[in-house]
Amino acid sequence: MNDATLLPLSVRLDLPTPEATAELARWLAPRLHAGDVILLDGPIGAGKSHFCRSLIQARLKALDRMEDVPSPTYTLVQIYELDGVDIWHADLYRLTAADEAAELGLEEAFDQAICLVEWPDRLGEMAPGSALRVDLDPGAGPTDRSARLSARDPRWRPVLDILQTVDWHRHE
Repeated sequence: MNDATLLPLSVRLDLPTPEATAELARWLAPRLHAGDVILLDGPIGAGKSHFCRSLIQARLKALDRMEDVPSPTYTLVQIYELDGVDIWHADLYRLTAADEAAELGLEEAFDQAICLVEWPDRLGEMAPGSALRVDLDPGAGPTDRSARLSARDPRWRPVLDILQTVDWHRHE
């Protein structure tokens, strides 16, 4: 393995509106496959659940399905059965230790499903090294966000390369 494949891949995006955040999620949705893990980090109100909801609804819409997509803050995990792959949406905010995350069955899901994990710091050592990390931060204005997408796995290079070319300001 060449040392360049171990370097983190990263792109920073300005998302001027909630719609731009949703559009990023909808853009990413069809590019995900079983075994893909997205780790979403950021403060409360940064748009993590909005991102997840938009991504899941995009996958459902592609199957001509419509479902309510609530935040799993209290259920911890919501599972959406789709055409050949499940999406696991986990909100680990209420967990206090990584062993609690292990009890949810996430390690098996990381291999077999598309997993969207909010508050990934609660995973500890369980966080997959192949994951795409999405760090959302509030921007200067009340609806502005910035997103930093990063990964170590070369699987994400084409995705991040394309993301650098998209104009997310078209949603202003």
